Amino acid sequence: MRADSVDELVQNEMQRHPIPGLALEIIQNGKPAKIAAYGMANLECRTPVTPETVFEIGSVTKQFTAAAILLLAQEGKLSVDDKISRHLKDTPTSWSNITLRHLLTHTSGLKNYTGLDGFELTRHLTQAQFIRRMGRESLDFEPGQKWSYCNTGFNLLGYVVENVSGQGYWPFVRERIFDPLGMGSTTQRDPRLIIPHRANGYETNRAGQYVNRDYDLTDVFSAGAIVSTVGDLAKWNAGLDDQKLLTAATEQQMWTPVRLNDGSTHAYGFGWFLDPLQGRQNIGHSGSTSGFSASFQRFPKDGLAVIVLTNSDETGVATKVAKEIALMYLAK
Repeated sequence: MRADSVDELVQNEMQRHPIPGLALEIIQNGKPAKIAAYGMANLECRTPVTPETVFEIGSVTKQFTAAAILLLAQEGKLSVDDKISRHLKDTPTSWSNITLRHLLTHTSGLKNYTGLDGFELTRHLTQAQFIRRMGRESLDFEPGQKWSYCNTGFNLLGYVVENVSGQGYWPFVRERIFDPLGMGSTTQRDPRLIIPHRANGYETNRAGQYVNRDYDLTDVFSAGAIVSTVGDLAKWNAGLDDQKLLTAATEQQMWTPVRLNDGSTHAYGFGWFLDPLQGRQNIGHSGSTSGFSASFQRFPKDGLAVIVLTNSDETGVATKVAKEIALMYLAK
């Protein structure tokens, strides 16, 4: 296939940045405009990336957790303005004014647990252990006072999904989101699972050489533990476009900037950043885990979506590439 401007852009970025492998899908007006794969999914086995390669998507997971909460809200099983103590056991008194909305919008004041010790995947804290451990930490600010990115809130939302639905988080998102949309390659990143076409994650050492990613992973659960493919995320994009799971009114809630206590707003909804790109409406999210960088960017008014998945440890590199591609298409 003849190289086009997107191929050239990606190949240039892969030379400038430590990106062993990359898969992308560009969707225009509901149809795939380009699906492509570059580089290696596994450097040791010399396995090339294909569109079927499964990557960790990191915090792109948050939009699925938000959707799970909103599905329960649509069924009248909870409200996003419920106090979290209604759905979680033994929460500390300092959390008494925190609502599900605060968790969804990173305005709870809770400390971000991924910056603390004791949350490694090998420990795999139970819900009660997680709440007890985080309950020892003082709030950074009063709920709703300001915006501060917080994985803790999205882990707690996963527990709320479990408690309200009566199912584990993973069976719930499989049954209610992945299966209805035909996302057959999307699951959790548990290292014990045999996942066909799973990419290896890579970091770089001080000499700039690739090394296998840190094996002592943080347990990011419903804040960042989904693995997926560009094709499956395209199905998620179509599900959003066609309101297959969430109503238009519910989606609008998800994509409305959070309002803080002082009346000001911040460009974040429920698991989505809402920052315009050169004046164009842009609803998206990046994702970073050890050895992976992912990005899913939507431009609803332009009928465009760009999905970029990589096995690179450089934070934000997938979003950099995705937005450069988007600007190319938006300029046409």
